[in-house]
Amino acid sequence: MNNLALNRDALPGLYQSASQASLEAQALYFNGLRCYLLLLVTAALVSFIWPRSTSGALASASLFLITLGILIALRVKRPDDLWYNGRAVAESVKTRSWRWCMRAEPYEDCDSIEIVSKQFIGDLRAILEQNRSLSEVLQSREGIKDPISEAMTKIRGLSVEERLEIYKKQRIDNQANWYSLKSLFNRRRARQWFWVSVFLHGTAIGMLLYRIKNPGQGLPIEVVATAAGAVLTWLQGKKHNELNSSYALAAHEIVLIKGEALSVKSEKELAEFVFNSETAFSREHTQWAARKTE
Repeated sequence: MNNLALNRDALPGLYQSASQASLEAQALYFNGLRCYLLLLVTAALVSFIWPRSTSGALASASLFLITLGILIALRVKRPDDLWYNGRAVAESVKTRSWRWCMRAEPYEDCDSIEIVSKQFIGDLRAILEQNRSLSEVLQSREGIKDPISEAMTKIRGLSVEERLEIYKKQRIDNQANWYSLKSLFNRRRARQWFWVSVFLHGTAIGMLLYRIKNPGQGLPIEVVATAAGAVLTWLQGKKHNELNSSYALAAHEIVLIKGEALSVKSEKELAEFVFNSETAFSREHTQWAARKTE
């Protein structure tokens, strides 16, 4: 039993394909946003350094044209939609896999494992049908893997005590650690970008006050203001404060869920425990995805 693990490789190929597609779309979205903001600040800086130069004006106009192209590309391609849809598919497949391994609803014990296996595969097909927008970015080399791995079958065949132990260590503890670390990471990032924003706003205010005293002095106030706006846009895109709060809440909720495992003794109690746990795990992501579409 100690060698059994429902890790990434043991999950259905659809999970791996959707997860990879989500990560690539997320990277594309934030790289595009990063380039857009950097070029925006650079264009403002070029315009300030060479205010009366034809070359400077052309360079600045070219940079603004590139930023417009990036903005249009992000709007048309919608990598953020692929990012969220891919993650939704991956998480749905993962929770279905854990329910199947733990014999939880809707994959409880029956006369033949072939029946619940067919039902599980049908559910994976339904998840894929509901997210056809991912079809162009899913990796076929992962999709050809068996939907039910050998590890999944072996875990399902274990006793209640053995399956509960695997679920606590590999699912509950893993989720609690992930949310806790992500909460701390987003808290640090939110604090760092907050002070960067404070510095830029303070610098802009200082320059404005200085220009009142010395009106003839040329200062890059517009550049600093553009940089401050870029920081705000980046913060809105990253949602560090929101993620810090939601991840911290999820981590605490998972710790409470683990405490409920102490009362699990029978097959029925394990099935109910896993069903309730998986529902709680998916709640945070579902709420985040819903806020994204508002």
